[in-house]
Amino acid sequence: MDKQEYKEYVEGRMKKSPILKNCFHAFLMGGAICTLGQAFLELYMVLGVERATASTLASITLIFLAILLTGLGVFDNIARLAGAGTIVPITGFANSVASSALDTKSEGYVLGVGAKIFTIAGPVILFGTMSGVLYGVIYYLVTALGG
Repeated sequence: MDKQEYKEYVEGRMKKSPILKNCFHAFLMGGAICTLGQAFLELYMVLGVERATASTLASITLIFLAILLTGLGVFDNIARLAGAGTIVPITGFANSVASSALDTKSEGYVLGVGAKIFTIAGPVILFGTMSGVLYGVIYYLVTALGG
């Protein structure tokens, strides 16, 4: 069987993905997560917390809920239904870190959890940091040379 025959074989057996339905579910869940974050922000501000601190508390609350739901096995069920909607940065990142920790717990806390907790999240942290540094250098050069 050559590559073309194999490709046709795979495409014939592949289950068709309901793209519009998946996009709709992702849109709803992503919106729900963002709305929940906004609700926490507003709640903290109503309780008298300054906006900057309330934003931090809302983020921490979303992270806590994502990790709690991951630990309870609920986040995976939500992700199956919502797909990409659960990858709203803060909850998706918290889920990836918590999942890595849970997956490697049996290997011990040092060589398992400690060593592999950032297996998925590590590249995000690395490229985020490097992008920030690169942006800073470019910004500095543009403002120093141009203005």
